[in-house]
Formats: sequence, structure tokens, C-alpha cells
Amino acid sequence: MRLTVLGCSGTYPGPDSPCSGYLVEHDGFRLVLDLGSGALGPLQRSIDLLEIDAVYVSHLHADHCTDLVGLSYARRYHPDGLPARLPVYGPAGLADRLCRVFEVAPEDRLEPVYDFHEVPVGTRSIGPFTVTTRRMAHPVECHGLRVEAGGRTLAYSADTGATPRLEQLAEDADAFLCEASWPDAPDWPSGLHLSGRQAGEHAARARAKRLLLTHLMPWTDPTATAAEAAQTYDGPLEVVRSGATYDI
Repeated sequence: MRLTVLGCSGTYPGPDSPCSGYLVEHDGFRLVLDLGSGALGPLQRSIDLLEIDAVYVSHLHADHCTDLVGLSYARRYHPDGLPARLPVYGPAGLADRLCRVFEVAPEDRLEPVYDFHEVPVGTRSIGPFTVTTRRMAHPVECHGLRVEAGGRTLAYSADTGATPRLEQLAEDADAFLCEASWPDAPDWPSGLHLSGRQAGEHAARARAKRLLLTHLMPWTDPTATAAEAAQTYDGPLEVVRSGATYDI
């Protein structure tokens, strides 16, 4: 499996990164996890937009899904003609959420462009991947993902506060892509995001082999976040950046 970070900024694009977007490849199949604000641009540096095989949207906040609107234009009006419908997986309400971004909702509700699969948490096959999802601790329905192929495992927290379900998702994962949105402090709201320290705690309890910190707010210091995580997790860790690639 190969992971490419398209964007990793939390809530809004930062000066060095778009919002959340990740490309996962195995056996020639290209699965995009989230496509938040600005992530469509870096995606085109990795693959042609017609080469995407499937998309999984973790939840319906703008920093994780709204570049699917731009992608719909790229596919609908491609000079080579409209390609086959692209499978797009995500929580209930995904199609409505995207249609509401338009000034006038498309009459065809994007159905010629996307093959929407609004799915509950569970386990399903997407191409060569076995994808297991669990409900995360977030104000809207949010799916954390465990992606397995070729005997390797990538866990992705999406957006979440502290929850044992995240540890179950990341158990013994070869790489754990985990949000660490803000500095550790006692007065942050629960059920929303993690600090670097909390990300490290979850990775340690899950026995994850590698911790990749993501979704830092643009004002968050990545060096301090990594130091926080290292206090609670003693394995290899780093803060990801847009454009980084990892062989898992």
C-alpha cells in the first residue's frame, strides 16, 4: 500500500497545505480518503483525475468533502467525455450535502457523475481493499477507517475526540494516520478533536507500529505537537505534510 498526503490542514487550508485528503494505492487501484477544501489540486500532481477508482468521505464537514464539487465539474466536462460514474462512499446525507454547495442544486443530483453509496459503519470491499469503519466521537456522523490490503493495514482517525473505538480501529496497524488538531489543554471541548498527547495515547494503547499526525490547525505548532505525542507513544512518529508519501 502507498499513501500520499494531499492535504492535512484542519478546519481550513493553511499556508502550506489544503484540508484533508489522502490517496491510497494498491495493485493499481486508487482510493481517495476525503477530499476537503483545496485537496483536489495536489491530487492532480499524483494522478489524472479520471484515474480515481473510488472515494470514501469520512464525514460531511467542508474540510473533508467539498472538493468533490470541483471534481464533479472536472469529470462532467472532461474533454474526453463523461467517464463512468465514480463510486463515492460516505455517511447518510452525502449526496444532499454536496448538492447544497451549488448555488442551484443540479437537477440530476450529480448521479451521472457519482455513484453514491451512503453506508453505515461496518466492513466492505472496495477494490482490493478491505475497509472497516467505526463511528468516531464527533458532532456529526464520522467514520474512522481501517484499510487493509496485501497483508498491511492503514488506520485513519478522520475527526474525533477520545474514544476506545479509535483504539480498536488502529489495533496493530502498520501506520496510524491520526488527527492531532490542537495543543493539549484541559478546557478543549470533548467529543470533537484530539491533542498530540491524546493521539499518542491512542496509538500506544492500539500498539500501532507507526504514528502519522495530521489535521493540525494552521495555528498549531507541529514541533510541539510531535513532542506531545512522543510523551505518550514511544514508536516512530511524525507530523505529515502535503505531498508526503509513505509505503505501508
